[in-house]
Amino acid sequence: MTRASDAGDRATVYLASTGTALPGDPVDNTALGRMLGVSEEWIDIFVGTRTRHFGWDPVTGEVRGSLADLCAEAGARAMDAAGLGPADVEFVVLATATPDTLLPTTASEVADRLGLDHLPVYQIQAGCSGAVQALDLGRTLVLGGRRAGLVLGGDVTHRFLSPRRDTARMPTEELVNHVLFGDGAGAAVLTDEPEGERIALRSVLNSWAGRGRPPGQLLDWHGTTDRDSQRRMLAEDYKAIEEHVPAISVEILWELLGGIGWSLDDLAFLLPPQLSERMTARIVERLPAGPAREISCVSETGNTGNALPFLQVDRLLGEFAPGDRALALCVESSRWIRAGFALEKV
Repeated sequence: MTRASDAGDRATVYLASTGTALPGDPVDNTALGRMLGVSEEWIDIFVGTRTRHFGWDPVTGEVRGSLADLCAEAGARAMDAAGLGPADVEFVVLATATPDTLLPTTASEVADRLGLDHLPVYQIQAGCSGAVQALDLGRTLVLGGRRAGLVLGGDVTHRFLSPRRDTARMPTEELVNHVLFGDGAGAAVLTDEPEGERIALRSVLNSWAGRGRPPGQLLDWHGTTDRDSQRRMLAEDYKAIEEHVPAISVEILWELLGGIGWSLDDLAFLLPPQLSERMTARIVERLPAGPAREISCVSETGNTGNALPFLQVDRLLGEFAPGDRALALCVESSRWIRAGFALEKV
């Protein structure tokens, strides 16, 4: 099993900057409820999220922005914030569950838009833990000799959520997805020396823990032989998620702390899993008490999948002072992946 690694016996990788992108204006619960034929109170009861952003028109369903659009925007902002030009970036890693096309990869499209060439480009197919997997791979590449690289995460919803469907006939467990998710992208620049924000990436945890357990989430796709199938493209086992995610989050917290020798009292900030506003509150209630302040964004952005950890870190930067430490926790319910990372401002 992959474990949180001790940063004391190996070189340090640094997070120099972040960048984020959210499409269009925020869609509030009044507008979304009107579109879906449900009340604001129903949305609040199930998810508690107040707004989210879509790269498609909520009324017509017209797609106005792709994943590549969002990731290129976030990546450009991260590069600018770090003071890097195309010649300074030595690799790209992009994580998503919703690529624009299977081939060419969205990662290569983003690299092209950013003016990057003659460098390794990786795309990780994963749910929200993919952002941590991207950080893990990027960290390994820097430790292997690369001086700076760009890691990205993002997801879009237009293939899986459509306002043109008859929402009145949807079962509750399917309808709730329409108020849970949003679109977005985030990025971070990793470097081998403390530059920009000068944040040390002290540890990364990336551990699949789903052996023998049924999945908590299904994200399907159609090919030419089954494109007319009526099966659901997006399915969540919310009872399993509510049962398992808080306990898994506690496991991640203790494993990260134990791997680097930190205590709860050492933490200034905590970035909890961001499934929904209400689910995040349940998770935080289960975590052991300490002085750490919560950094969350899901109530304003919706569940943006692989963008969420980057959106949280981006919010953290304005409050992160030298000597501060933070833990980020991430649980992917598709097949129960435990992920997270530890940051320290140096």
